[in-house]
Amino acid sequence: MQGSANLNLMIKAARKAGRNLVKDFREVENLQVSLKGAGDFVSRADIAAERIIRDELMGARPTYGWLGEESGGAPGEDPTRRWIVDPLDGTTNFLHGMPHWAVSIGLEHKGEIVAGVVLDPAKDELFYAEKGLGAFMNDRRLRVSGRRSMAESVFATGVPFGTMTTLPASLQDLARLMPVCAGVRRWGAAALDLAYVAAGRYDGYWERELNAWDIAAGVVIVREAGGFVEPIGADENLMRKGSIIAANPQIFGPFAATIRNTG
Repeated sequence: MQGSANLNLMIKAARKAGRNLVKDFREVENLQVSLKGAGDFVSRADIAAERIIRDELMGARPTYGWLGEESGGAPGEDPTRRWIVDPLDGTTNFLHGMPHWAVSIGLEHKGEIVAGVVLDPAKDELFYAEKGLGAFMNDRRLRVSGRRSMAESVFATGVPFGTMTTLPASLQDLARLMPVCAGVRRWGAAALDLAYVAAGRYDGYWERELNAWDIAAGVVIVREAGGFVEPIGADENLMRKGSIIAANPQIFGPFAATIRNTG
């Protein structure tokens, strides 16, 4: 596989963490039906995976900054570069023994995501991209779907839960979108939702108020696969606000207008 030293480093780190998570996932399948429960175990697996990734990335690039879901942020001596990492995206799926979760690693340079890796260890699918060099799954070049009709398009999103405040807006989105499309999926892993847009499995994806580590890698993968990615609010910063719309170029206009309620 051809790629920059940084991309190869990211893939190596993701695969190392992924191997450990697959072992832990087999344990979760047993723990999740026990009285003890799997919550604490999954938390430890999550933290251990981030430690593996951080050791690999920061060991090789000690001057870069860091932002991880579990360990938070730390500035680097090099203020222009930062790793953005979610060691286990789809934790709830993992906890419940559902094989749909991923390791996500993005590299930010001067405020722009320039490389991304999303690894789905359970299915052995590795999605990756570098700015200007295209997007790939394993060794296959990725392209977003070519669908032009909203009525034929399938979209993905996340449905708010618990104390999240975005439920009313999300329900309004669904009320506008579902009558004009072929379906909406909610699979519970934002990094894989974006990777699936890049692979043409979904025609578009949207979600509100995610964290930078949820979407960093996926953003560059979708763009390098020929897709469009924007914040939901025109004046929002995508990485800070985390409200995102992604789709193929033909669908993006009407899809974004539906979500933004400007159509």
